[in-house]
Amino acid sequence: MAAPAPTNNRKALGRLSLPERNFVADALRTETVGGVLLLVAAVTALIWANTAGGSYKSVSGFHLGPGALGLDLSIQHWAADGLLAVFFFVAGIELKRELVAGDLRDPKAAALPVVAALCGMAVPALVYFLTNAVGGGSMDGWAVPTATDIAFALAVLAVIGTSLPSALRAFLLTLAVVDDLFAILIIAVFFTSDIDFAALGGAVVGLAVFWLLLRKGVRGWYIYVPLALTIWGLMYNSGIHATIAGVAMGLMLRCTRRDDEEHSPGEHIEHLVRPISAGLAVPLFALFSAGVVVSGGALGDVFTKPETLGVVLGLVVGKAVGIFGGTWLAARFTRAELNDELAWPDVFAVASLAGIGFTVSLLIGELAFTEDPLLTDEIKAAVLIGSLIAAVLAAILLKVRNAKYRAMVAEEERDEDLDGIPDIYEQDKPEYHLRMAAIYEKKAAEHRRLAEVSAGARVDDEGPA
Repeated sequence: MAAPAPTNNRKALGRLSLPERNFVADALRTETVGGVLLLVAAVTALIWANTAGGSYKSVSGFHLGPGALGLDLSIQHWAADGLLAVFFFVAGIELKRELVAGDLRDPKAAALPVVAALCGMAVPALVYFLTNAVGGGSMDGWAVPTATDIAFALAVLAVIGTSLPSALRAFLLTLAVVDDLFAILIIAVFFTSDIDFAALGGAVVGLAVFWLLLRKGVRGWYIYVPLALTIWGLMYNSGIHATIAGVAMGLMLRCTRRDDEEHSPGEHIEHLVRPISAGLAVPLFALFSAGVVVSGGALGDVFTKPETLGVVLGLVVGKAVGIFGGTWLAARFTRAELNDELAWPDVFAVASLAGIGFTVSLLIGELAFTEDPLLTDEIKAAVLIGSLIAAVLAAILLKVRNAKYRAMVAEEERDEDLDGIPDIYEQDKPEYHLRMAAIYEKKAAEHRRLAEVSAGARVDDEGPA
């Protein structure tokens, strides 16, 4: 008789390790606050542009900076090229940490989010391409609907009050990290035309010095900050988008801990810089990029022009279908079973939430249609509308299962022995069961004592028979 085939117990979207859970919780806490600020900034920009459009254009178009260094830029450009470099610096650190210390270091575990993210970028681009092929529109905006905005997605979760178990939140965060990496590659490859090789060579030398100082263990912000600004300025003048410098420096940081370290240098710097990125850099970018004039006619044009319709359909349909399909295919071909407490509609809901493509989509929209300011504004409006539709759809789908999510989160956070470690991570340890037995025995003894006191009180009240 043949031996039974071994069963595959690997779970897709299974429980995270405790260190990974703690890291994800800390990262998403900051991103959620930043996401709310991002939402406020976007609404402020829309109100400002539609009530005092002249002043909005004057402020966002105001130039400042050293012209001799090629950095006499408008405030809008400073936000897009300068502040977003901080955002991509954090994204670079996140990616490095995931590759060397997080879930992406295991190829089998990494397969699912990476495949899902790639499909979540390819399908929206395909939707845009097909829409414009049929409608006779421009193909230049194919990359606009490929990006996911994790901060805005988390802001939506915060606003609608929906809980998500840590596995789904980590999945969303990992999707966004991989998404950011490929978005920056798209910007570098497809939106770079004329290259100044002298400036590019200077940026490369600066990056080499940055890497060497890190390897030698040199410390001091007064060394790294001026060097980083120099690298950024050279990268900007090279013709390659300056945010590439941020990603490159983020990837160079060491994200593995040594024996005498509580946190790696990368984790420490990310902890310091993430609030600046989420709370200042990205909201300011939104303030000076999301201000488009929205009227009834403009909204109608979004659904009639192939370029803008392609962006909306790419974000709403392409993202959901791409990420869901990629996740299902990855689970199918790696023979990973979905977490017992989750269902495939949960994956589709998160995939719909990833259709919120605000920050990077706005950036790519500006780069794709630089020679047509009117179409640039229309693309921005399409990004806003597509992200809004995706947010509403995801909110409805997530609310349906919110009671289940709350129960899962409560179970994940339960800590009856009050040792600071959720019980779910200790249930396989014998000492945990001994502690819990002692706690339950103490509670039972207290209940018996209270029962005896209560019985004695009743006898005293009733008096002798």
